[in-house]
Amino acid sequence: MKFIRNVNSASQVKLTIRGVGVALLVCGASMMFSGCDKAGKTDVPAGPPAVLVLEVQPKDGPVTFEKIAQTQSSQMVNIQARVNGFLDRRLYTEGAMVKKGQILFQLDPKPFQVQVNQARAALSKQEANLKASRLNLERIKPLAEANALSKKDLDDATSRFQSETASLEQSKAQLESALLNLSYTTITSPVDGISGAAQQAEGTYIGSQNSLLTTVAVLSPIWVNFSISENEMLKYRKEIARGTLKVPQGEKYLVEVVLADGTLLPQTGRITFASPSYNPQTGTFLIRASLANPSGALLPNQFVRVRLKGAIRPHAILLPQRAVQQGPKGHFVWVVGKDDRVEQRPVTVGEWKGDDWFISEGVKGGEKVVVDGGLALNSGIQVKAQPYPSRREPANPGANAGAR
Repeated sequence: MKFIRNVNSASQVKLTIRGVGVALLVCGASMMFSGCDKAGKTDVPAGPPAVLVLEVQPKDGPVTFEKIAQTQSSQMVNIQARVNGFLDRRLYTEGAMVKKGQILFQLDPKPFQVQVNQARAALSKQEANLKASRLNLERIKPLAEANALSKKDLDDATSRFQSETASLEQSKAQLESALLNLSYTTITSPVDGISGAAQQAEGTYIGSQNSLLTTVAVLSPIWVNFSISENEMLKYRKEIARGTLKVPQGEKYLVEVVLADGTLLPQTGRITFASPSYNPQTGTFLIRASLANPSGALLPNQFVRVRLKGAIRPHAILLPQRAVQQGPKGHFVWVVGKDDRVEQRPVTVGEWKGDDWFISEGVKGGEKVVVDGGLALNSGIQVKAQPYPSRREPANPGANAGAR
């Protein structure tokens, strides 16, 4: 039994050694084939990255400045009572458009009608007195010339006639004043415009302390006010002096108005006022444009955007916005130089024109700028440059323009 146990143990050892040998053989074969596979592969060097480039071509480019503005009525009229009295009726709809001469309020006219009647009676009496004094003078004058009456009698009659004449003129003036006060009881609008809320209720006694009844705001023409900061003003002056910005003759910019929903107002205007003084509280200069507003699309104190058109940048450089990148030190572009190697170039950007950017400094005509494919570039690497496809100009070049 011991012998059989030894034999079995020996057999197990042989089997174990044989299994290990097979495992090592398989493992060695696997490593050999794996090594052969790696040896069979060869690394193919990557070619230069492909980029789309645009050759810079300077040309005159119209520039549009865009500002936030607020509308203002060109004539805001306070409707006030000119005489004291009770307010009988309000004859207009608050907030509605009113015409020039339209009746807005009616004061109680009865006390003023009484004053008119009194003035007329006084005038009639004075006319009678004047007639009597004139007849008396006509009788005394020939008698005095014939020495039938003294010269003093003639002087007294003449003085009385002149006094009655002056009194008659005074009575006429009093009647005219009474008629004028009576007319003031009917309060009308002096202009075409939009009416405000009534400040006094019907039945209120109107005096000097509460004479304001409402307001009427003229809507056409309407003013559009916006501001330019001191820094912007200095910047524009420097650009004009350097010749990089050419303003329209007489600085007659064309003003367009864009509503809050992006609608472009069909009417355009012109700048009619520029404040000569600097506002120290806001740090800006006030600019005012005036334009027709026949349909009343613009209302007072409404916020809009204005576009100033007419300026030109001579020999300007325009690059697609996608070609300009932002880095820690500011904006830059990739310029393809000799041997198709790229160089990072810092640039100074200006206003927008559609999808393009005006470039003030950094690149010049004839250079090639990377438009697409510049995100993974490094300075000095070689690229495979292909021309950037030409694009159609936007229908409205100044649609997205704005001063930076």
